[in-house]
Amino acid sequence: MKQKILKYDVVYEEQEVGGYTVTVPALPGCISEGDTFEEAKTNISEAITAYLESMVRHGEKIPSRDTNILVEQIKVQRPIV
Repeated sequence: MKQKILKYDVVYEEQEVGGYTVTVPALPGCISEGDTFEEAKTNISEAITAYLESMVRHGEKIPSRDTNILVEQIKVQRPIV
């Protein structure tokens, strides 16, 4: 059986204490982390696979990539304290 390749948008958030936290907006609760960007990327790939395998085992429909997500940085002035 041929496996279908799925693509999901992921969001990497650099942590102040070091490392990265990664979330997948199309898969609520699918989150991972890593000490380096590459480690975080590997870990979220494994987390997505496990998440989808769990959905299949429970007879749930696998969501398609969420294309309605836009991530952008916006600059604002810091308030004076």
